[in-house]
Amino acid sequence: MKKEENIQVLLIEDELTLAMIIKDTLEEHSFVIHTASDGEEGLRLFFELRPDIVVTDVMMPRMDGFTLVKRIRQTDTHTPVLFLTARSAIQDVVEGFEIGANDYLKKPFGMQELIVRIKSLLGRALVREKAEKPNFLEIGCYRLDPTHQQLIFGSEQTELSHRETEILKKLCENREKVVHTQDILLDLWGDDNFFNSRSLHVFITKIRHKLAKDPHIRIINVRGIGYKLIVHTTT
Repeated sequence: MKKEENIQVLLIEDELTLAMIIKDTLEEHSFVIHTASDGEEGLRLFFELRPDIVVTDVMMPRMDGFTLVKRIRQTDTHTPVLFLTARSAIQDVVEGFEIGANDYLKKPFGMQELIVRIKSLLGRALVREKAEKPNFLEIGCYRLDPTHQQLIFGSEQTELSHRETEILKKLCENREKVVHTQDILLDLWGDDNFFNSRSLHVFITKIRHKLAKDPHIRIINVRGIGYKLIVHTTT
């Protein structure tokens, strides 16, 4: 990972007081901070600066955070994105992850927690960069390409979100075994609270739909414990 004094953070936040508090705090820790007060300015600065990480509000004037990240992910699938949000509905958070966010922090939050989340995302991004060679995982008639976040069925390629990819990879690597809900949540969400558990269930449902073309694949919910991937072989 880069030294903190070299880490370029693009902060997009329309609450000017909060933006200044975040900027001052991160600069005290030697991060280099660039700020924007709306989504359109943030998008322009992203392509101009190519920062190491994006920290963005969801509800903003001119362009909201979801639209901003969708535009970024059209050409950049690697730069980590952390959402700052006052929205707490599970579907809102799931939507954020599906369009390409890597993490979210619910307002109000502590500055130390923000710093920890940023460092964690940058660490994960570095690990992904080192995984240069594609490593396909076979799942029945499907192939999972974790590097490019794709599910391949014959000539069809389905784009997966980062969360979908990581969940399916965990299940595939532990096929026929129960993967504990707590392990998935702590690894991918950093917290095994009820809210994130509900979010995980939504992702599992979406993954099942994307694997539906092969009837031999099942993701079983082992009630109160976790999930198990089963692939029945034909004889």
